[in-house]
This record gives sequence, structure tokens and C-alpha cells, in this order.
Amino acid sequence: MDVYEAVTSRRAVRGFTDEPVAPEVLLRVLKAAAWAPSGSNLQPWHAYVVTGAPLAELKKRAAERITTGDPWDDAEYEQYPASLKPPYAERRAAFGKQRYGALGISRADVEASQRAAAANWACFGAPAALFCYLDRTMGRPQWSDAGMFLQTVMLLLRAEGLHSCPQMAWAKFPRTVAEILSPPEDLVLFCGMSIGHEDTTVDLGRTGRAPLRETVTFVDS
Repeated sequence: MDVYEAVTSRRAVRGFTDEPVAPEVLLRVLKAAAWAPSGSNLQPWHAYVVTGAPLAELKKRAAERITTGDPWDDAEYEQYPASLKPPYAERRAAFGKQRYGALGISRADVEASQRAAAANWACFGAPAALFCYLDRTMGRPQWSDAGMFLQTVMLLLRAEGLHSCPQMAWAKFPRTVAEILSPPEDLVLFCGMSIGHEDTTVDLGRTGRAPLRETVTFVDS
């Protein structure tokens, strides 16, 4: 698979089979992803790869919190601006409409929407997950470095025939994740990522992209 195919075939998959991901594949991906760029080579990311019994226990604990109505943990960073201006608000609304529409869930059906959202904390059935942390002293440029690292991971997973789903949703439950991973207190959880083989029976469609004229400006003579 060449780079262009990896980029265009990568998408946030929300349905995985329980087929295990070989440890040597995950190791190969992470060793190569270490070459992702970062300002002054800080490499500010700290990744935890979780499979097997620890991941099953994490899913169980997250499910228990959801079932009992335990509120989310205090936010450690702002995931979205409080007020999204155009065109970002429209893009987000279009994504929500497509995502829940594909599941047959109306906007008014809050209970069904919550059930669908809960699948995040089951990793959509994936047998492997990655959790990305950053040192709390890092600034915005280092968070963007972590984004480049995560994108590199996702493209390498595609080269291995695997799929993924990056999930800021896990930042809602950092205490529960910490119970399993025991990260140092000076690290903050940025996101999780579900990893595995796509369940092709789950068809949620694919979100589109804005035309280049909205996101790219070419400057030439």
C-alpha cells in the first residue's frame, strides 16, 4: 500500500472484529512511528498500548460508570471551543447528522444517542487500544507534535491492513484509564485510539471533506 492509498483509505472505523492484533505488528508500527516529526525533537508523546485482560478490564470499568450514570471527570483540556463559528459549526453538525442518521437515531432520541456514544468506551469492539499522553508542561506546539505522531501511527496501521479510530472521548474518563495504566501524575491524557480489523458488516458511511477552496490557498506569481 503506497502513502496515497494509506491516507485516502484511513478513516475513523467504529466497528471492529475481535480478531487479535499481533504484538509484533504493533511493535513494528510504534518503532516506525517514533520517526514522526516534533519541534526540536522533543518527542513529547507518551503512548500506552493496551490489549488482552487489561483492556477488557478498562472497558468493564468504563461501562460500569456509564451504566450507573457516573458523571465525566473534570475536563483537563478544552476539546472544542465553547462557541464554534462558521464553517466549523456546520461541519460538526453535518458529521453528527450523518453519524447518528446511519444508525437510525433521530436528533430527538437522546437515550439512543447516549447508547451509541457509549460504544466509544468499548473501543467499538477493538481488541487493541493506544492511549496518548503529554507532559502537563507542554504547550500548543507540542500538542500538535502529538497529532503528527498519532497520524503517523494511523497511516502505518493502514499499511499493515489494520484500521483505527482516534477518540478524544477517552479524555472524559482519565481517572478510569489511570486506574489501569498508572501513568505518572505529570502526564495528561490527550486521547485514546481503537485499533483492529474492520468489521465490514458495520456500515456507517464515510464523512466527506471540504473542497480545497475552503481550506487551501495557493500563492503563485
